[in-house]
Amino acid sequence: MTPNDLITPAPQWRWGRRLFLALVLGVLLLLATAAPAWASIHTYHEQPGQTTYRSRQSLRDQRDLAWQATVFKRYQGQTVQGLYLRLVGFPGQVAVDRQGNLQIDTGTTAHWAVPYALDPQTPASVLPDNVSQYEVSAVINDMPRPIPLTLTVPLVGQSSTQIIVAPYVVEEWITIAQTFPEP
Repeated sequence: MTPNDLITPAPQWRWGRRLFLALVLGVLLLLATAAPAWASIHTYHEQPGQTTYRSRQSLRDQRDLAWQATVFKRYQGQTVQGLYLRLVGFPGQVAVDRQGNLQIDTGTTAHWAVPYALDPQTPASVLPDNVSQYEVSAVINDMPRPIPLTLTVPLVGQSSTQIIVAPYVVEEWITIAQTFPEP
């Protein structure tokens, strides 16, 4: 063994280092060129001139019942038809009281009472009793940043139920409120 053998790494080490370096550079390149993604925001072109942006999340209430929370914003051409929150409880387990208001709280000083409201595309007879819908543009536009929310949903024949909404969901809702259709 010569002194040069101790200084120079064996050829298999050179190959391994090069492979490792290539993998690291490849991952960094993928991360640098990746387009930003919205986790669950989808765009629908429902008919010519009509675009809907939607976020759908599954949330649980205080009794551990699943609710589907969908925020959607529909445009007819460049005219917004509203920003709506649709809450869907499991059929047969809940019936939403459409005469009562949805209460939205931040846990601090902000509180909103939002009445039941349908978008122009949805006839009242279409929604079953486990579905409620609210026009929430004033609420979402009033939020300075994504914060946790508590939704208190009025129910028929029982007390209301509470649903906690995480900040990342609220962030999607704010993003939809700030989204405009391409001309």
